[in-house]
Amino acid sequence: LLSNVYLPTPKNIDYFWCFGSLLLVWFVVQFVSGFFLSSFYLPSVYFSFDSVDCFYREVLFGSFFRSVHSIGASFFFLFIYFHLFRGLYFSSYSYVSTWLVGCLILVLSMAIAFLGYVLPWGNMSLWGATVITSLLSAIPYFGSSLVEWLWGGFSISSPTLSRFFVLHFFLPFILAIFVFSHILFLHVSGSGNPLGINSKGRSLMFTPYFLINDLLGFVVCFIVFLYLVVYVPFFQFDSSNFDEANFLSTPLHIKPEWYFLAAYAVLRCVPNKLGGVYFLFMFLFIYFLIPFLVSSVYIVPLDFFGSVFYFMFICNFVLLTLLGGLPVESPFVSVSVFSSFLYFIYFVLLLDISWLDYVSMIRL
Repeated sequence: LLSNVYLPTPKNIDYFWCFGSLLLVWFVVQFVSGFFLSSFYLPSVYFSFDSVDCFYREVLFGSFFRSVHSIGASFFFLFIYFHLFRGLYFSSYSYVSTWLVGCLILVLSMAIAFLGYVLPWGNMSLWGATVITSLLSAIPYFGSSLVEWLWGGFSISSPTLSRFFVLHFFLPFILAIFVFSHILFLHVSGSGNPLGINSKGRSLMFTPYFLINDLLGFVVCFIVFLYLVVYVPFFQFDSSNFDEANFLSTPLHIKPEWYFLAAYAVLRCVPNKLGGVYFLFMFLFIYFLIPFLVSSVYIVPLDFFGSVFYFMFICNFVLLTLLGGLPVESPFVSVSVFSSFLYFIYFVLLLDISWLDYVSMIRL
């Protein structure tokens, strides 16, 4: 805490730098609300749905804690995406250790959220888990055996829910270690700034100036969050998840939570299973490669074409998210293929533009 109080912070940072502290606050919210939920959960195909329903109806403040946990996950990923894309825009990948740990936090958060999505045992939870875990069968030689080992049988059943529940409870502790490491590396390297220059001689103490800045962002987000929890707690739920899991009833199309839709659109636009798994893997792994491929001296806001390509990339990411929630039919599949191509081509353009900018700086 004292290190945060005396942390030198660049004086020219803006509100886009408050998402890191918001993520820390929402991580604690998810941790605490998840602890209360786990106290009443029964990991069984016979009792999971009823235990969640009983917690919501019968337990004091049960509906409140469940809404906090489910909507809190959406806010958590919204802040993660803002934090990630802000770092991409202002070249935060030049702080290699901090960036790589942040990417690990993103991947682990997605894994935890997927496990949590399965646990309520609604119909969409069952079929979403079946589709995603079946992707492991694309691994040559031992993929099918790996899927059966993960399921604990020939289909998703009580052993699967038990394993998912244990992992969903345990992995946040691992995530907390990564969060601590992320903050530690940030203290060592120092915070970035919009200009991308060394700001050690132009810094202010984090407290009280930037603490007030972060508190203002927290108050605004908390008001919106509390409104959604109290007045529209089911706005993000799929209607299929209000029905108990049924092995004989398949939804019209599998639709995960909104924060997975962009990756899901990339996955299903490839007709081959192994190819889809490969592009899904690259959808996330490409962020790990950026610090080693893109010039660290390149600052997107200072380059007109770089800024144009970046905002086209953001619009395309939103389009991928929308496409991931639509049925697998024409013309959505064709648009998904084109949009996925644009997603990956942006990083090629970023690589080319950054090194051209670096070469021109050397010549000057």
